[in-house]
Amino acid sequence: MIEEQLIEKQGYRLHMIHSNKFKTLHFVAKFIAPLNRQDVTKRALLPFVMQQATKAYANANLFRQALDDLYGSTFSMDGSKKGEMHILTARMSVVNPLYLSSNEPILEEAITFFSETLFKPKVVGDGFDPKIVAREKLALGQKIDSIKDNKMQLANMRLIEEMCEGEPYQTHVHGYPADFDAITPESLYTYYQTVIRDEPMDIYVIGDLTGLDFEQLFDKVIKRSANQPMPVISAEDKQVTSPKEIIEKEPIQQGKLHFGFRTHTRYQDSDYPALHVFNAIFGGFPSSKLFINVREKNSLAYYAASRFESHKGLLFVFSGIAPADFNKAKTIILEQLEAMKKGDFSDEQIKEAQSLIINQYKENLDEAYGMIEMLYNQQLGGTRQISDFVASIENVTKDAIIRVANRMELDTTYFLTQNEEA
Repeated sequence: MIEEQLIEKQGYRLHMIHSNKFKTLHFVAKFIAPLNRQDVTKRALLPFVMQQATKAYANANLFRQALDDLYGSTFSMDGSKKGEMHILTARMSVVNPLYLSSNEPILEEAITFFSETLFKPKVVGDGFDPKIVAREKLALGQKIDSIKDNKMQLANMRLIEEMCEGEPYQTHVHGYPADFDAITPESLYTYYQTVIRDEPMDIYVIGDLTGLDFEQLFDKVIKRSANQPMPVISAEDKQVTSPKEIIEKEPIQQGKLHFGFRTHTRYQDSDYPALHVFNAIFGGFPSSKLFINVREKNSLAYYAASRFESHKGLLFVFSGIAPADFNKAKTIILEQLEAMKKGDFSDEQIKEAQSLIINQYKENLDEAYGMIEMLYNQQLGGTRQISDFVASIENVTKDAIIRVANRMELDTTYFLTQNEEA
């Protein structure tokens, strides 16, 4: 049972989760906005810049030294997408003063550092430090290049580009290097101010909170006037008129055969637990149909797996194959979906899938940030209490899995294969 206390503060929501599992305290701040092509690169760049310096700690060395002085605390910040929303997440871990012998005000100092990183960045003139912005553009560019160098990630990126053409979900969460020249320290700082001033903000605190007054501590350092309602993620449930097939070539040895399906089942839907079990049987674990039939029985794939996107209603299949095996692998992969639609799976497979999902869920609850992500997902979906998750998975029936399977529509087949140079 998760003990979460939600307090509506002026301009943000404070979530306090008491747990004796962790000897450290974890703070997480989340900001959320719709994905859009115009702002995505600025938004992707922000976390890189913000965790390099603050007004009080004017360079990366001082910033890291301040964390070291807080008994080796850690801080990180990044961006991600859930459905068609772009979420900025700042995370900090600090030793719990309950386990220190000294009376140092480490908690107050840690929360002050955390808030200063968010609300008091280093400013030069009317913008961020130009040297930091220039350096972090290079770092972000290298990150984007590394994705392109990983052919599995590249294939998935290209699949989403083709599958979701014209939809916000098509947008790359890491941004586009072509935008860098237009982003100045001043324009980035102006965008930052809109994020900090206007966006819905959630702060999560997790750990042993015995005798610790976090509400008062955060009241001292966070002053926000805006009090934006939490958006409920919604995305167009697009119908497939004609499946697409995209074949592209690069000098590679192993082909990447990826599929994108529209599930027409999302987080808030009653059949969402059945989608979990469907995916576990279909391709989510090493005992799945894809792994056994594509990789083991037919020796066609170096890997074969599936995963789904909860808030957008998509399911992706990934496989690495020999370039010559495209047609055979495609046929066998799609046959596994047809088998699911026909109910060609046993009660034992259902039970095994349920057990694997529940075990994975419990493992996530053993990790502070994993627990916070599940709570935030619940808030975004506007429904589905975490405490009900195990029961909802255990109660999934074969008929519900078949129903979910029959809603699946193949949208796009993407194949990255060998060119003549290879």
